[in-house]
Amino acid sequence: MTIELENQWIWDSWYAHDGERWHGYFLKADKSLGDPDLRHWNVSQGHATSTDLINWTHLGTCLKPSEGPAFDDKTTWTGSVLQGPDGTWHLFYTGASKGDGAMYQRIGHAVSDDMHNWQRVGDGLCLDLTGPNAVHYEADHAVGHWHDRAMRDPWVMADPDGNGWLMFFTARAPGIEEANAAGAIGFATSSDLMNWSLQPPVFVGGFGQLEVPQVFKVGDKWYCLFCTAAEHWSKQRIAEAGVPPVTGNHYLIADDPRGPWTIAPGFLDGALPCRRYAGRILKTEAGLVIMGFDDNGKENFVGKVRDPEPVEVDDHGYLHVADSSGEGGRNG
Repeated sequence: MTIELENQWIWDSWYAHDGERWHGYFLKADKSLGDPDLRHWNVSQGHATSTDLINWTHLGTCLKPSEGPAFDDKTTWTGSVLQGPDGTWHLFYTGASKGDGAMYQRIGHAVSDDMHNWQRVGDGLCLDLTGPNAVHYEADHAVGHWHDRAMRDPWVMADPDGNGWLMFFTARAPGIEEANAAGAIGFATSSDLMNWSLQPPVFVGGFGQLEVPQVFKVGDKWYCLFCTAAEHWSKQRIAEAGVPPVTGNHYLIADDPRGPWTIAPGFLDGALPCRRYAGRILKTEAGLVIMGFDDNGKENFVGKVRDPEPVEVDDHGYLHVADSSGEGGRNG
């Protein structure tokens, strides 16, 4: 009773609520590929709905790579969905192109009235690492230093100050000798959801990449959930964390979504091999829950979304997965 397909792997997912039901969006690829690593280059986006986050109705493919030369003609990767002030639904997603070997990621934008049939805005390209603030990013592929030019997994939300919209995304900062110390949470702003201005990152360091960021508020604290792998912990993070490197989901904490952000103690939800990756924390009537895909490592890759598990906030504002199995990581 989860988000699962018999003949396709599922991995990264993201969610929106329409007032009556949850909409789950996810990356999927055919199991006939054989090697689960090939799923990244043979991807489309799926869509399912649920009233309880456990029983899902699958609605099929809702977005796939563009035909012909385009910034997203190779991949349409992870994103986020939200509703604009006029009722239109907006999908922001990651695109990569055949023309540059899918090594350069960029942010795309599509809209819908029914949350399933998405139409790209113009050619779809929404934001790239260009303009005056691109100097704050690894804007060109640092071949031999990192495996791609990172700009992906956009998380878009209303500015809590009432000044438009904020976008957070996975990125990297330039000029840092240790590759695993250059991971960044990129940042952009918009007044209308259509035109975006690249801003300097709101956070740099700790890991080589902070994937699938999700920014949300509980009480008086802001949280930036992210996922990363054991092999991408920086030397400083390994020394300071108080727990050994694992793969999974952790978070930053701040008093304001623009920062400054700090890495929370320990590690929220990790294991070796990874139990759950690309986590999302959702606010339900019963409280916070975490969802993410069942990984378990390449040799035993599962490729389905795990059922939700409760998340608690302690008196210090730190998050804890209330996992009765004992497999998940914990904050120190």
